[in-house]
Amino acid sequence: MREDIRICHKKGTSTDYSAASTFGMETAKEARKYHQSIPGYEPTPLAQLSCLAEELKVGDIFVKDESKRFGLNAFKGLGGSYYLGKYIAGLLGKDLSEVTFEELCSEETRAKVGEITFVAATDGNHGRGIAWFAKLLGHKAVIYLPKGSTKERLENIRACGAQAEITDMIYDDTAEFAAEQAEKNGWVHIQDTDWEGYEEIPEKIMQGYTTMTLEIAEQLGGKRPTHLFLQAGCGSMSGAVTGFFTDLYKENRPMVTIVEPEKADCVYRTAAANDGQLHVVDGDLDTIMAGLSCAVPCGIGWKQLDRFADCFVSLPDDVAAEGMRLLGRPVGTDPVVVSGESGAVTMGFVNELLRDEEQRKAFGIDENSVILCLSTEGDTDKESYRKIMQG
Repeated sequence: MREDIRICHKKGTSTDYSAASTFGMETAKEARKYHQSIPGYEPTPLAQLSCLAEELKVGDIFVKDESKRFGLNAFKGLGGSYYLGKYIAGLLGKDLSEVTFEELCSEETRAKVGEITFVAATDGNHGRGIAWFAKLLGHKAVIYLPKGSTKERLENIRACGAQAEITDMIYDDTAEFAAEQAEKNGWVHIQDTDWEGYEEIPEKIMQGYTTMTLEIAEQLGGKRPTHLFLQAGCGSMSGAVTGFFTDLYKENRPMVTIVEPEKADCVYRTAAANDGQLHVVDGDLDTIMAGLSCAVPCGIGWKQLDRFADCFVSLPDDVAAEGMRLLGRPVGTDPVVVSGESGAVTMGFVNELLRDEEQRKAFGIDENSVILCLSTEGDTDKESYRKIMQG
């Protein structure tokens, strides 16, 4: 294995599987039923890379392709739409299961709840999802992006009807700024990471992601993945997905590996320290994996990862670029998966891992292993995608 790829084996040993039920099958069924009522919903593809699996000498490789989600080119719309639905239903004095999507969007509902402005910080995909769904509901959104965000990601959010701007702060400071603006202006702050006193909203957002995991479980048709590779920014998505598959398989859960950019590896550092504290990354978080550029772990997500994840990896940007090219120029007759920098990093690491005999043994991978990765975004920055694919 390359020296610039750091690996921390910290096997999850908890047998308290009830801790995963927050993101388990029952939650996923509720979330999926709700998402099915939203116009444009359809399950995103689960690509089977049989030719690559044969080349890399494993039983199978599957990649969930979230570039097809609600026309947003990423999975994040699942979380924001789920919480916003719950929020509006709550203002009506109802549970989300008691209202239809049409009722949430109706003029009668808007007359009852008034005009609401939702505010969020985002690296791109979360804010785009909030802007999209706020517009569907007939409300407003204000979105802040951290420094270094591309104009394309900014304009994608504005195209959904939101007021949006790029700040001169890193993501985590931008999230604090969004919270301050919410308090100052009476807006509703919808963030997908947590801090003390702000846990309920990110937990509901994470529960919304389980629609994706339920789709995967059904698409696998009973085949159990032996190894699950997940990317982490703050760890909210990876925590929810780990919780779902732990609830589903319990003691037979797949080996879970969490992958991060070396310039923003807060979850890796927390795992490596193993001291019961969350660890923060200082500096500008300069990585091509914009969606993973987070300095502070999500506490809710970390609780799942601490209990049930097995390995944590910090790696350089070129591994993500390698994954993009591998998915975009597939082996043999495998399907093309258009995957952005944050979406493809797990596939890049899998490719490195499976070509290293010593590491294969360390991860317990053999010719029967079934690998599952999530491509969490498509070409959300088309110019960057084009340049990397030409490399």
